[in-house]
Amino acid sequence: EGLRDYRADHRIDRVWETRERVVVALTGGPEGETIIRRAARIADRTAGGDLLAVHVSRSDGLAGASSGALAQQRQLVEALGGSYHVVVGDDVPTALLAFARAHHATQLVLGTSRRGRISRFLTGPGTGQTTVDASEDIDVHMVTHEFTGRGKLPSLGRRHSKRRTIAGFASGLIVPALLTAVLSQFHARLNLTTDALIFQLGVVAVALLGGAVSAVVAAVIASVLLNYFFIPPVHTLTIDETNNIVALLVFATVALTVSTVVDHAGRLTSRAARATAEAETLSTLAGSVLRGADALPALLEKSRTAFGMDSVALLDSLTGETIARSDGSGDSPAGEVTEVAVGERSVLLLTGRRLPAADQRVLTAFAAHVAAALERDRLAVVAAEVEPIKAADRMRTALLAAVSHDLRTPLAAARASVGSLRSPDVEFSPEDQAELLATADESLVKLTRLVDNLLDMSRLQAGALTLHLAPTSLEEMLVRAMDSLSDPQAPIQPLDLDTAPAVLADPPLLERVLANVITNALRHNAPGAPVLVTASHHADLVEVRVIDRGPGIAPEDRDRVFLPFQRLGDTDNTTGVGLGLALSRGLAEAMGGSLEVEDTPGGGTTMLLTLPAVSEPQTVEPGTARPERSAVQ
Repeated sequence: EGLRDYRADHRIDRVWETRERVVVALTGGPEGETIIRRAARIADRTAGGDLLAVHVSRSDGLAGASSGALAQQRQLVEALGGSYHVVVGDDVPTALLAFARAHHATQLVLGTSRRGRISRFLTGPGTGQTTVDASEDIDVHMVTHEFTGRGKLPSLGRRHSKRRTIAGFASGLIVPALLTAVLSQFHARLNLTTDALIFQLGVVAVALLGGAVSAVVAAVIASVLLNYFFIPPVHTLTIDETNNIVALLVFATVALTVSTVVDHAGRLTSRAARATAEAETLSTLAGSVLRGADALPALLEKSRTAFGMDSVALLDSLTGETIARSDGSGDSPAGEVTEVAVGERSVLLLTGRRLPAADQRVLTAFAAHVAAALERDRLAVVAAEVEPIKAADRMRTALLAAVSHDLRTPLAAARASVGSLRSPDVEFSPEDQAELLATADESLVKLTRLVDNLLDMSRLQAGALTLHLAPTSLEEMLVRAMDSLSDPQAPIQPLDLDTAPAVLADPPLLERVLANVITNALRHNAPGAPVLVTASHHADLVEVRVIDRGPGIAPEDRDRVFLPFQRLGDTDNTTGVGLGLALSRGLAEAMGGSLEVEDTPGGGTTMLLTLPAVSEPQTVEPGTARPERSAVQ
């Protein structure tokens, strides 16, 4: 926007050459690949050159471009690093140059005309010459190709079926004769003008049925019959009055002109109907691609129904293996087989009726959609394979960043304490020796807890952690968890644990869960406030709440606190590697429970641990193996 404003303020209305931008004009013809590659080479000659492909579509949507060829050419442009665009305009040279100037293109690449010399002589200068004449400061490259000058003369009429063509010529011969026979019966009542208008109506009817060529035949025959039977002197081709000669010439001219116009209107109507059908078909197919996971089967099914085929199969062209298939109700489809290439390694086989040329053109565009869906499925598989590797890489990166300090700190403290005690140069008092030993012991306990958490997290994620579930007392597990804390005298206030039923859990792992959750609560609790631990029984579940009065956790961060190596709210690296809550949730879910975050009324955080309750009193005999199961994360 700033550049546009600058250009407007300084009245810069020409192409602003910031860098080479090459626009290649595509018609949807067979020469497209040749001119695209030539334009790409031109764009590659300069560093940072851009390649833009543009197709000018007529505003009535009736251009004869092959949608299948355009789809393949779009894929080629994008594979070469360019961009594809479609603009609407009836005057192709004007639309091309307007697009080029809007994108500040410096060069425009077009293919030479496919029309022959006679066709160019009859229809005048083509798009290429007109574009060159109006290009001004844009360089225009005309690329020759193998299809240059191989076009056919313009067709005088519509392409009908063989039966309709024969019917058209027959009507051109019969209709004037029938009209002559009928009008001869009323010759005394009708004048020459009426006879000519009725003959003209017959010529128009022939034009609607068989096209312009049949109408020309009808007009010539009608002129001869009109002269012989209705223009004096009758029953002779001689015309006495000049007025009658003019009338006959006007009749022939009007008949030919009207028949041509009618044929052209009929041709446009037919093309409009065909274009609408093709657009609806391609829109449906494109919608299938955009809708997601089942795009490929949906595309094959819609193609089978859209083209009226018995079966559609997508095969690997190298191995012959069936990638996807859609069959109709028939048990053994048989009939014509249509083969369409899909990309470089796949082929689409349609079995059933013989497809007309117009349907095959749409099928080529459809094959491009299938290629896009196939490529997307392949990329999805690759992405799914890469995702675990990326997750593992993120885990390793976070682990290295975390343990670089958190494992070294207690290890360094323990080594320093032991090294001081072993030093022969210093004599420590019994109190100093006890303090150094306590420091070494505390550091080794922290180190052991960190290593245990890392090992358990690895086993949990690998599905290699085996659980031994048994009826377990919450009160007993809380006592063990409090004893394992670095500060056994921490302010912890248990409530109602003795009234809660036993839970089905692995005792050592439940102790770890409680210890980690309580440690996290103590770390973030308000100074002087105790951490409350309560239990309640609901149906077949026991809910344990660990309540602190800290700053709380924002709703958007409640899932993040359970991710490995997350330390939300910690301002230093002395509080652990951030595995406590992640490991606790994993262990809780492995034991059939859950661990969630709730707000504490009045401020703070409540960790809600849910575990299955033991419905009936159970006892474990000494030496009896407890139930086992593997925890798969």
